[in-house]
Parts: sequence; C-alpha cells; structure tokens
Amino acid sequence: MEYPLTQMEFEQMFSNEQLCMEYLIGLRWREGYVCMECGNHQYWLLSRRRISCRKCKSQMSITQGTIFEQSNKPLSLWYRTIWLMVSQKSGVSAVSVQNIMGFGSYQTAWTWLHKLRKLTVSPDRERLKGKVEIDETLLGGYKEGKRGRGAEGKNLIAIAVEIFEKGTGRVRLNIIPNAKRSSLKRFIENNIEAGSEIITDGWKSYLGIEGYTHTVVEKESSHGEENLLPNAHRVASLLKRWLLGTHQNYITGNKTQNYLDEFVFRYNRRKSASRGLLFQRVMEQAVNHKPIKYSEIINKNQISGKN
Repeated sequence: MEYPLTQMEFEQMFSNEQLCMEYLIGLRWREGYVCMECGNHQYWLLSRRRISCRKCKSQMSITQGTIFEQSNKPLSLWYRTIWLMVSQKSGVSAVSVQNIMGFGSYQTAWTWLHKLRKLTVSPDRERLKGKVEIDETLLGGYKEGKRGRGAEGKNLIAIAVEIFEKGTGRVRLNIIPNAKRSSLKRFIENNIEAGSEIITDGWKSYLGIEGYTHTVVEKESSHGEENLLPNAHRVASLLKRWLLGTHQNYITGNKTQNYLDEFVFRYNRRKSASRGLLFQRVMEQAVNHKPIKYSEIINKNQISGKN
C-alpha cells in the first residue's frame, strides 16, 4: 500500500476527507472490502464515515473498532497529527500540537498524543535476542535522603538493549515496581528471547534467572562506573535528554510508560530512511487498536508492568 514520502506527498494524498476515508478503507481491508453480511466486494462511501454494501445495503462505520471511533474530529486532522509526531526526529509536545493544529484546548492535544503513544507498541513484536545489556535507571521526582535502586518519589525503569560488535540494536524500557528478583525476572522473560546472553552488573536480584546465559560485569573489570554497562547507560542518557528537550522533563508518573513506549519506537527506528513508513506503521496500529476512552488515559493507577 502506498504511503507518503514527503510533506508535499502527504498533503496531496490527504487533501480532503474523502481521500482520508479511502486510505482508511485500504488499511482495514488490505485484500479489498468484503461485506460482513453477504460477502460482496462493492461498496458506496457515504457521509459521516459510513460504508454501504452495494448488494445488501448493510452499513457500518469505517472507524468502528479503531482508535478514531469515538472522535468527531476530521480524519485529516488525525492524520496530520500522526504525521507531525513521526516526522519530527525528537517528537513533539502537546503545546506544539495545540499551536500547529489549532486545537482550542491543550487538553485535546495532550489526550491525542497519549492515545497515539499507545499505538507505538505492537502486540506481536519480537523479543530482543543475542547479547543484551540490562540495567535500571531512575526517572521522576526528587526526594532527598534516599539514593540507589529504591529512591523514593521516582520511577524505576528497567532497560534492555541489544548489543552488536558495532553499535546497538533494539531496546525495551519498562517501569518496574522495584529491583527485586521477581520484577527483574518478569521484565527479562517478557522482553528477551530465551537462550540469549544477558549482561548485567552484580546486583543480587539478577542471579539465578534461568533460561539465559548470564554474564556479570564487575566494577573492577569495567574501569569505572560509567563503563560498567555502557550501552544501557547511553540509552538512559538519551532517554533523559529526550524527555528534557522535547517535554521539558514534565511527565507525570502514571503516564511515564507512554513516554517510554514512544522513545522505544523512535530509538528502534532511528535508522529508518522514510518517515512515511513510520506514518503507515502507526496508522496500521490505529485501525487495529480498540478505541481508547479518555478515562483510560487519565487512570492514575494505570502503570504498565510489561510491553
């Protein structure tokens, strides 16, 4: 299926709502439209985003069962927001989306971006494999008097990054409740293929996790704390720099996983030459993702334990 390669192509492909609806139909029915009632392939495109079978006249909304279902905003506005999100190398803040898209409220832009961040995680993505560095870092508020893996007022983030002879591969980032063995074991099993080599520091909770070759890097052999797990440390540094630069480090604790997911999406596709392909990947997720209610976005108890 065709996708835009440049800003100009994007504007041409989605210059009106009719074209936006046809594109959405193409994503939903890759082999062509099929009526759920009679199996016919011919249709009429009606107003209000509805499609009608030419044979039995049954109708359905083309946004039904997608992330766009509950929105009365034009599809073209959604598409432009998605394009803006993926075409900016460092992402975009809700304030920028509000200003560029002309939203009447910051809340609308903020909600849309959080919905779109949920589309950056593919439910069937492959686990990391090969050699994988694992570490943790802290994000969030500050509370004096306590340091280390259990610092209060912060989110503990587990990091896993594939390492090659030259450079790194994919990453995974997840909030974990603590650095206990059960939490780290769950993170590793959910995100790293069995049989891989995991490389960690000497933290006791990593010891004895079955199904993996385990290499422990000690401080004495790494010539300094900063070189202990250099690839994981670099990812942590890039994450914090991205949050500070794009979002001014203004993220709320219960939304942190959404930002982590967006960072992972960007990092894992950092070598992609086509922003248009990223746009299509997000759109594919959009048509296969159930509608997201506002109450799900603001749920203060919603903290993801796995990707």
